[in-house]
Amino acid sequence: MPGLLLGDEAPNFEADTTQGRIRFHDFLGDSWGILFSHPRDFTPVCTTELGRAAKLAAEFSKRNVKMIALSIDSVQDHLSWCKDINAYNGEQPAEKLPFPIIADKDRELAVQLGMLDPDERDKDGIPLTARVVFIFGPDKKLKLSILYPATTGRNFDEILRVVDSLQLTAYKKVATPVDWKPGDSVMVVPTLPDEEAKKLFPKGVFTKDLPSGKKYLRYTPQPE
Repeated sequence: MPGLLLGDEAPNFEADTTQGRIRFHDFLGDSWGILFSHPRDFTPVCTTELGRAAKLAAEFSKRNVKMIALSIDSVQDHLSWCKDINAYNGEQPAEKLPFPIIADKDRELAVQLGMLDPDERDKDGIPLTARVVFIFGPDKKLKLSILYPATTGRNFDEILRVVDSLQLTAYKKVATPVDWKPGDSVMVVPTLPDEEAKKLFPKGVFTKDLPSGKKYLRYTPQPE
C-alpha cells in the first residue's frame, strides 16, 4: 500500500476542504503541520477527537503548527458535522472549526498516503480510513507518523508533547528520554563529544554511572 516514510516530502496535493480549496504546500507555508485522518463523519470517536483538537488549536498555533484533518465524506457533510463537534465541546453549533477538514470522498488521498485500515470496513465492505497522525516540518518532510486503528482514539496531549520534542531536537543537539515533558532534563546526543557538549550546554552535563562503565547517559537541563 502506498504511504509516507519518515523523511519523505509531503505530496503537494490539491483538495477541497471546509475552508476552501487548498494546495498542501501552500497551506503549510513555512510552518510545521499536522495532518490527522478520520474514518468517517458523524461517528463517536472521531467527534471526540476533533472536539479535543479544536480545544487545543491555540496551543498548536503557539508552536507554529498548522492543523488539518481528513475524512472520507463531502465538504457539506463536514460542515454539518462541525455543528455536532462544537456542540460536543459545549459551544455554539457553528459550521466551523479552527482548522480545515479535507473532503476525501473517493479515498484517493487515503490510498495515496497509506491511511486505510484493512480491518475496519463500511457497510459496503470498503476499508475505512485509519486514525493517522502525520507531522511535517517547515521543510515539508515527514518528521513523525503515528497510526491508530479506527477503534482507538488518539491522545492529543501526547501529540502536543511530541511536537515539543520534535521542535526542540530539530534545533538543539539533544534527545528527549522516556516520558519527557517540556522543562524536564534532556539527553545529549551520543555523537556529540564531551568537550563540545560542555561548551554547548553551560548549565552542565551530568553523566549517570552504569555497570558497563560506558558514559552514554548524559543529561543536561533543557536548553532555551
